[in-house]
Amino acid sequence: MDEELETGGRHPAAPAPDVSPPAPDVSPPAPDGSPPGAPAPAAGAKYAQQLSRSLTFKENVLITLSSVTPASSVFIIVPSVIQGIGGAATIAFAIAAVAGVFMAFCYAELSSRYPVTGGEYAFAARTLGRPTGFAMFLLALVGGVGILAVVALGTGDYLGVVWGSLDGKGVGIAVLLIATVVALFNIRTNAWVTGVFLLVEMAALVVLAVLGFVHVDQPVSTLWTAQTLGGSGVLEGASWGLVAAATTTAMFAYNGYGTAVYFSEETRHAGATIGRAILWSLGITVVTEMVPLIAVLLGTPSMRALIGADAPMNYFLLARGNGTINTVVSLGIALAIINAVIAMMLQMGRLLYSSARDGSWPDAIGRPLATVHPRLRTPVPATVVVGVATAVLAWLVPFSTLLLITGANLLVLYAVVALSALAGRLTGRTAGASYQMPLGTVGPVLILVVMGYVAWETATADWAPMAITLAIFATGYLYYYAYLHPRRDERWTLPEPADEETA
Repeated sequence: MDEELETGGRHPAAPAPDVSPPAPDVSPPAPDGSPPGAPAPAAGAKYAQQLSRSLTFKENVLITLSSVTPASSVFIIVPSVIQGIGGAATIAFAIAAVAGVFMAFCYAELSSRYPVTGGEYAFAARTLGRPTGFAMFLLALVGGVGILAVVALGTGDYLGVVWGSLDGKGVGIAVLLIATVVALFNIRTNAWVTGVFLLVEMAALVVLAVLGFVHVDQPVSTLWTAQTLGGSGVLEGASWGLVAAATTTAMFAYNGYGTAVYFSEETRHAGATIGRAILWSLGITVVTEMVPLIAVLLGTPSMRALIGADAPMNYFLLARGNGTINTVVSLGIALAIINAVIAMMLQMGRLLYSSARDGSWPDAIGRPLATVHPRLRTPVPATVVVGVATAVLAWLVPFSTLLLITGANLLVLYAVVALSALAGRLTGRTAGASYQMPLGTVGPVLILVVMGYVAWETATADWAPMAITLAIFATGYLYYYAYLHPRRDERWTLPEPADEETA
């Protein structure tokens, strides 16, 4: 117990390197229970600064946008919405943008109060209680690793357009292993690597937008006309219920702006800037996804052909450009996917590191996972474990099963973040946040209503993804009460964020 407190509230399995300043002596942390289940860290207890606090605000945004990967959303998620509701896809994405703003408000307030690399679980543990925090961690880890595998396995679909022999599962596994190696580098190096890749994918979106706006063939009313392809191959009206359902898909296309908090312990003046990083990331994402969408809808030669195409964006590129443009843009999308894998690998490595630092695991496991490389200042062991585990998962688990594992993950994650923001406001725990979300508790309540509706629709269509997600969440509670709760005075003491150094 005393050893933990001397290292800034961390478990002794994760000693701070010599580069970290000594943490002040503190009194023992309070046990669970005020409010029920919520921890009360000892006054003055702080994490030691192990990671390199060297990122600027702009560099954080670069990595965050790479995790969102707008180009991948435009080419992979947007087409499914167009196929379902035609031109009304713009309505769905506009509504999703409004919902995204309220979600970003929740993330921004929580992140500015708790700029901790653990991300969502750090919020939940401090506002909803330690058990919910660990359940959120397990869901974020399992879901994140599953999404990593799904995204990486999609690389071959686009590289195969350029080189046919590169289509297959082996390409995805190779991408995961390469991304793992890149993620071991210093965080600023990764910021610039992902930044360069991001420029390439943004160029692909510019090509799409230009081709659309210089060949406008469809009336503006197309942008609010809900259509789908009937059984006879003729366009017919789509219900506004389908538009509402498509809005949930559009929300997923914007997801990833909250990733900024995972790099908060490596960002200068994070408490003051992390909220802005989240809001800027969402704003840029909305613009870079909406503009190409509108361009394609207005510039397509035929709405029937666009909606009926197996790959609407490739149809559009071939119709308004040529095979060379389609090949070059496909290569750009493949690079965008690789970029997203690198950014998500950085995120998941830090998530696992943070859990080990909080004493989540027995010492034999937790001690190496909480180690930070003394020169690179990155969590090398945790990142390697995530990379290898994801590659094995992609190799052994069928793609359809991976989709089931990740299908409802985001719904529960958003709901827990909204509940955390609501609880933080009602209990005053986030009163000291440098960013305060507008309209008070309106945003979290709105998000909870939307997530409740989406969860109901998801479970009605297919109960399996929601059941699997809730089972993972419940497993987190079981582990907490079986292992962490009996050791709550030594593990998961949840201190305050580290002092914000500038270098």
